[in-house]
Amino acid sequence: MAFGSGHRSAYDDAVGSLQFDTKMSDAEALMWRLEKDPHLSSTFANIMLLDQMPDMARLRRRLDTATRTIARLRQRVRPAPGGFSPPTWVEDHEFDIDYHLRHISLPKPSSVRHLLDLAAQIVADPFDRNRPLWQFTVVQGVGGRAAIIEKLHHTIADGERGVELSLSFLDFERDANELPDPAMTPDADRPGEPSAPGLVRDALIGGLRFPLGILRQVSALVTDPAQVPATTAALGKTARGIMAQLAETESARSPLWTQRSIHRRLEVTRAPFHETKRAAKALGGTLNTAFLTAAAEAASRYHEAMDTPVEYLRASMAISTRTEESGANAFSLVRMLVPTSPMPIAERFCAIQEISEAARLRSESASLETVATLAGGLPTSVITRLARQQAETVDFATSNVRGSPVPVYVAGAKLLENYPVGPLAGVAFNLTLLSYMGSLDTCANIDTAAVADPKLLARSLKQSFAALIAT
Repeated sequence: MAFGSGHRSAYDDAVGSLQFDTKMSDAEALMWRLEKDPHLSSTFANIMLLDQMPDMARLRRRLDTATRTIARLRQRVRPAPGGFSPPTWVEDHEFDIDYHLRHISLPKPSSVRHLLDLAAQIVADPFDRNRPLWQFTVVQGVGGRAAIIEKLHHTIADGERGVELSLSFLDFERDANELPDPAMTPDADRPGEPSAPGLVRDALIGGLRFPLGILRQVSALVTDPAQVPATTAALGKTARGIMAQLAETESARSPLWTQRSIHRRLEVTRAPFHETKRAAKALGGTLNTAFLTAAAEAASRYHEAMDTPVEYLRASMAISTRTEESGANAFSLVRMLVPTSPMPIAERFCAIQEISEAARLRSESASLETVATLAGGLPTSVITRLARQQAETVDFATSNVRGSPVPVYVAGAKLLENYPVGPLAGVAFNLTLLSYMGSLDTCANIDTAAVADPKLLARSLKQSFAALIAT
């Protein structure tokens, strides 16, 4: 997650390995277009609670250095003519580091609750689409401590790649040596703005795109017609997988979480990493299953406390599909019905283990990128309507990312707790987890029109992790 800044060569190897395309992928372009509907924003964030104020001058130098090393941090989005192909990334010639690094103080007395309320407002505030899509807000006076709210647009990176980007500003030591300023990449070596003929060509080609997997299967037919039966079956499987996703129009299951709005509240909790992992292993599953089980158990407890028990809720789960060749975003979303009626938590765990494995297998036939490619030719108004329709089938979302097992520092300040804020995208709440230093730091991004008592949900989540560990 971080690298001591006294080791220049290792830093170069780590950060220099991050690859970013000059054009958005179809999935990234889809997320970009969906933000025409504010309910479908794909912005995410990290709330980093620190033991003291970071050295602002030092942090500014580190971030400025990062923008000179990682080109994406100095790039803005340039839409394609007519929207027929994905947008491209071009250099922001008016880039200003001080626009992206901000410093504010909470009024006294203040607490983590005030910090969370501030973070909810910052995350909900749309990015300026004429500038690079990231922002750091340093917050002073958080109950005698400090914090950083790191805000990033999903088109720049997913959660896993976002953790890798943190290499550019985190250290293993409080007083680590500073990195020497790298020379700016010569203009001749930096990607230039696309030419007018190139934009027109891309627009024309973009309107004729098919999913890469399907093109490869068709190509295989040309070279080896004997593959027709197998390829036809594969194409049919892909089509069925896509249609199964788009045809899912049944409403979300909760009788309580029926409304949606743009009002947000954040609730955080911590659970011990090693104890939770041991409990998952003892039950014959993984930490991912334990996390999803805790979320389902919390939802069950919430509905029970409201005297409105529900047998099943529909959950979505982000699954990493990252390989060495992956770009900035490499994930897929799976949906599943999880049991939420009253039952022993061990029984719930075993059921969810089986359900989630089956959902993973189903998702392989219809990746997010494939669906996004097919959606690329549709008008934005149609896309947003379909996306809202799909979001309304889901009660809550989950995602988890692996972080650092050892302490890290930001410009001289020790990172104490690290809470990830996932995009809500039309569901009642998104529960995101980031492991850090032997802890599972979780943040629930909650639509308060859906979840009337966010504090009850937070208490239910704490109780759920405790019950799982006790089992």
